[in-house]
Amino acid sequence: MRRRLALAAVAVAGALALAGCGDPGSGGSDSGSDTAELSVDSAYMPQPVSDLAAGFLVISNKGGADDRLTSVSSGIAERVTVHETVDGSMREVDGLDIPARGSLVLESGGNHLMFEQLKRKPKQGQKVSVELRFAHSDPVTVEIPVKPATYTPKHGH
Repeated sequence: MRRRLALAAVAVAGALALAGCGDPGSGGSDSGSDTAELSVDSAYMPQPVSDLAAGFLVISNKGGADDRLTSVSSGIAERVTVHETVDGSMREVDGLDIPARGSLVLESGGNHLMFEQLKRKPKQGQKVSVELRFAHSDPVTVEIPVKPATYTPKHGH
């Protein structure tokens, strides 16, 4: 568990260092702001083998306000749903919180995105465009790379 937390911390630190997506009018580097400042990193989708696919990523918030992932859409699927995993049981939820100066980790075996009723099955090496919508922040479009079905990230998520 400690190793996993340490690896998650490294991933979050990397995400914060590499990609900040705040309001351009907020000054960008003011981590004491009272708004969320979201960035997305470490996104991937294992190549689907059925009409379902999963999506994983890390949403980091370097701002001073909480936010919430409320919905997701993609042209590749009829529906994209947000799922949480508690005690090994997966269930659809209406959103997941992103704490101020924290992160939301969507990972295999944990919270994740489900792409349902795929219109086509993306292949390894392709990218899937996804729009993430939030309670307070503007939507963010992410290009999620498709990895091998057996892909396991090296950074712990």
